[in-house]
Formats: sequence, structure tokens, C-alpha cells
Amino acid sequence: MTRALNKLTAAQVKNATPGKYSDGGGLWLHRREDGGAQWFLRVTVHGRRREMGLGSLTYVSLKEAREQADKWRRLARAGKDPIKERERERRLAAREDHTLASIAEEAFEARKAELKGDGKAGRWFSPLELHVLPKIGRVPIEEIDQRDIKNTLAPIWHTKADTARKAMNRLGIVMRHAAAMGLDVDIQATEKAKALLGKSRHKSKHVPALPWQDVPAFYATLDEGSVTHLALRLLILTAARSSEIRFIRLSEIEGDTWVIPAERMKAAKEHRVPLSGEAQDIIERAKPFERDGFLFPSIRKGVISDATMSRLMERRGMEARPHGFRSSFRTWCAEATEVPREVAETALAHVVGGSVERAYRRTDYLDQRRALMEQWAEHVTRVSHTIVIAGLSKNAE
Repeated sequence: MTRALNKLTAAQVKNATPGKYSDGGGLWLHRREDGGAQWFLRVTVHGRRREMGLGSLTYVSLKEAREQADKWRRLARAGKDPIKERERERRLAAREDHTLASIAEEAFEARKAELKGDGKAGRWFSPLELHVLPKIGRVPIEEIDQRDIKNTLAPIWHTKADTARKAMNRLGIVMRHAAAMGLDVDIQATEKAKALLGKSRHKSKHVPALPWQDVPAFYATLDEGSVTHLALRLLILTAARSSEIRFIRLSEIEGDTWVIPAERMKAAKEHRVPLSGEAQDIIERAKPFERDGFLFPSIRKGVISDATMSRLMERRGMEARPHGFRSSFRTWCAEATEVPREVAETALAHVVGGSVERAYRRTDYLDQRRALMEQWAEHVTRVSHTIVIAGLSKNAE
């Protein structure tokens, strides 16, 4: 019986000419015309013949081929398909490489081109990195279900609703990425987790804003000529986001227009900001502080932080924050001007209208916005403002 199973010798295998040679029990060696050789095994499972490769002779010796053949023949006798079983074993072995953390990194890399600045700021990945991966990052993604996700996000679902929503959104993207890779994942797991978590009890709060009537009095106190004061003045005059102001470069100023590149915009689209006479004066006054092309550098390196401007207002006992001046401007547009909605929204770099409407409306209303920003500057710089705001005097800082 042993001889029937082990027909070949090492010498015969080494010196075999092109053709097929049986070692017995379904194990064959196929020597090709090009000199290469391959082991394969033939077994019968449920009346159906199956043929599976066992590897190249270059890497698999006669002894190793017989050991593999014994293993797969035993499975075939037990009624199991050796080819399917091998695939199952490979998937199990590969699971260590298919953890949630590794697939999340792959998904992030795949999406970088769609993200502002290639996602270098970390805002896309941070909800996962801070609240998900520390808990289930090492779990094979194919094993993750709605209960895992629910238990992971439950602690922040009602207290940090926006962060939890972003983390859930990113998880959904990662699960779909894994499915595209051919992994056996439940792409509905995040939706099921939402059902288990229920509606968030968290009530969103708007960023506190200074009433537009009170902006001139605050603006007048920013008269020290420091980087922080000048940055806040330009932020108010342009109704821009704080990140757009903080990272402004002199190279982006083209005469009386500030052109913000797409990679620095929230909507990932270039935005032109008309500069009023007052805004241009602020830029001239800030030029002596310029470093590495940045108009508002920090004391040490890089640019001033968002906290720098916020803390100035906080020290003065104000609830309002820098981002709130965008709301101040928009409310002023609605209550004190007759500017069309589309012009006001474009001034804030908001997307206006549906995709079809935008396809036909190919204007950014630059001329109309230029007049609007001059009007806003006139309001902001009024010196005859009579409203007295507690805590807004220069001595309050």
C-alpha cells in the first residue's frame, strides 16, 4: 500500500522529462515543456472530481507535496471540498492584515485626493483615531457587527453628537471600502448600529455671535496693530473663516482681490474675496509681520492659532467667538441691506442652489460683492456708534 502511494523517487522527480507523473493517491507532478514543474492533487468529493495545485517544484519538494496531499485527502474522505477549505484557511490567516485599523488606513489613503490638503489636518481620520480604533481597531473587520459599533460609540452618542456622527460616517465608508476589497463585511452594520443607539438627545448649539449692531464698537477696540488685532479685523471685514484668515499668504492677494485656493476652502473650490479699502489697509499694516509668506505668523513658528483670537474675546468676558462674525455679517445683510440672497451666501462661500442651477449660473457675483463688502466696511468702521458694550473697552483686556 505504501508503495502504491509513493511511486516516485527524488531522482525521478529531478530528472523528469516533460509530461505527467503519478505518485499515487491522486498526487501528480506535471513537468512542462519550458522546464517548469507543478504539483497537483486529484480527489473526488461528493462524486465530483476536484483538482487543486500544490505549488511549484521549485518551492515544494516531493516530501512536502506528499504531506500536503495526505492532509487534503483526509478532508476529502470526510466529505469536505479541499479547495474551499484551503480558501477558508487563507482568509483566516489573512485576517490579521484585515483589522479595522489597517482597512481604515487604506480607506483614508484612497480618499486623500478628495480631502482638503490631502487630509493632512487630520480632521477626516481623527474621529476614528480618537473614538473607534482604540477600542476595536485590532478586531478583524469581517467580524465587526452593529453591536460592536454601538458599544464603541455609545459613550459619546448623546454627549458629543457631531463627533459621533462623523465617526459613524467614516466607519460606513471604511466598511464599504472593505466590501470593495472582496472582504465579507456587513455594509449595513452602521445603519443597524444607529437603530440600536437611537436618536441623539444632544441639541446642537450655534457658535455665539456678536449682534451686527455691536460689531463697530468691538472693531474700534482692536487698535493695537498687533498680529491678533489685525487678524481679527481682517476676519470681520471679509466674513471669512478663521482658518482662511490664519493661513492667508501675501501671494494670494491680487490687487483688490484675495484669491483663496481650493485646497484651503471647505467646499474645495477656489474663492475670490473682494477687499474693501479698509481690508486693504489692514493687509498693508500686517505686511511687516509677514514670515515665510504668511501674513499672520505665530510668535514661534507657523501661523497664529484659532485659540489666539478666541481667547482675546474670552478674556474680555464675551460669549461671542471669531467664527460668529460670519453670522453677524449674514444677519446684517438680511436686516440692513437689500442684497439678494445669492450674493450674501456667495460672500460666505456657501453653495447656492442645486447642481443644475449652478451649472447654468456661472458667476460668483464679484462686482456685487465688492460693493457689499465696502458697505459692510463702512458699517464696521463707524466711529459714531453709541451702543456701549460691557467689557469691550481697551482696558478690559
